[in-house]
Amino acid sequence: MNTPDPEVSVVIPCLNEARTVGACVREAVDALARHHIAGEVILADNGSVDGSRERATEAGARVVSIPKKGYGHALAGGIAEARSSFIVMGDADGSYDFGELPQFVAQLRAGYELVQGCRLPGGGGKIEPGAMPFLHRWIGNPTLSNLARFMFGTRINDVYCGLRGFTRSFYDRANLRCTGMEFATEMIIKAAQMGVRTTELPITLHRDGRDGGPSHLRTFRDGWLTLRLFLICSPDWLFLLPGVLLAMLGLLGAALSLSAAHVGVATLGVHSLLVSSLFLVVGIQCCFLGIFAHTFALVKGLQPPGAFIVGFYRLFNLEKALLGAGVLALVGLALILSVFLDWRAGGFGPLDYAHTLRFVIPGVTLVALAAQVVFSSFMVSILSLESK
Repeated sequence: MNTPDPEVSVVIPCLNEARTVGACVREAVDALARHHIAGEVILADNGSVDGSRERATEAGARVVSIPKKGYGHALAGGIAEARSSFIVMGDADGSYDFGELPQFVAQLRAGYELVQGCRLPGGGGKIEPGAMPFLHRWIGNPTLSNLARFMFGTRINDVYCGLRGFTRSFYDRANLRCTGMEFATEMIIKAAQMGVRTTELPITLHRDGRDGGPSHLRTFRDGWLTLRLFLICSPDWLFLLPGVLLAMLGLLGAALSLSAAHVGVATLGVHSLLVSSLFLVVGIQCCFLGIFAHTFALVKGLQPPGAFIVGFYRLFNLEKALLGAGVLALVGLALILSVFLDWRAGGFGPLDYAHTLRFVIPGVTLVALAAQVVFSSFMVSILSLESK
């Protein structure tokens, strides 16, 4: 006779946690039993050689081997083995109290698709003395959590908390790609981008049971990987906003330079015009890179369609882009030609660079921009082709 699928699967990633994994599994099993929750506990073992697997099995877990190394690989492998519609994940080092499982299940039953634990006092959580390193508690975690709130609009106060619950449906739609410690943070970003119902539960972070053993976290490496993930997942912040800023500075600088404006004690001239042209060219290229990234993420299902990319494709047309590029090229070539004609009229002698470069630099810049528009527009069209 087939046993019914459980309501909740508790997935615990593990790499050499023999000192604590048994107690963690027993806490989870007991919590499910006490509250009459039909559930299973899965240990996603990432290659332990210290007896973690045996202790987890004795405590009541189903152990699955995940040969690919990495926190994300371990969790993804464990989740793939889960048979339930609700999943709760938590670490095997004894820092989380699995007796709090019923609170997460209650919120999932209430319709939330992501229930995030919060250890930080700002979200009502508690950190026991010595449970979190100083840099993590006061600098890294608050800074990156606030940055996630600012960049992605999430309301989560503790993006790094590893104790969380989520629905199978959300997880499948999120299409997570990270294989390391960023796996959990990527889940927060995707939840915000997808607009899923999310809530946060205050929890207590306990000192882990490693007794001075090495942590799997690497402060600066994992901090950088999180920041890199934020930028990769946000083409607006990585490409579009810097691109628009550079392009506007370039246009403003060019206008002031062409009019020989005075800024303080400085008089802007052809050198300022050249630098402004550089800003403009780089800025426009950054904007196109942002469009490429948005399009790629949309086509590959990495992100839901946002307002910007939807609006762009309402307006974008390859033929219109090529026509605009042609106008830019003609104006640029006309400016260059005017200088050439003056040079020829003077017998191809020395030029007054202070005068002629006011025409040559804008002319060359416009031709360069025209080339950017042509090739970038074709690239946008290639990326946006639908799969047959």
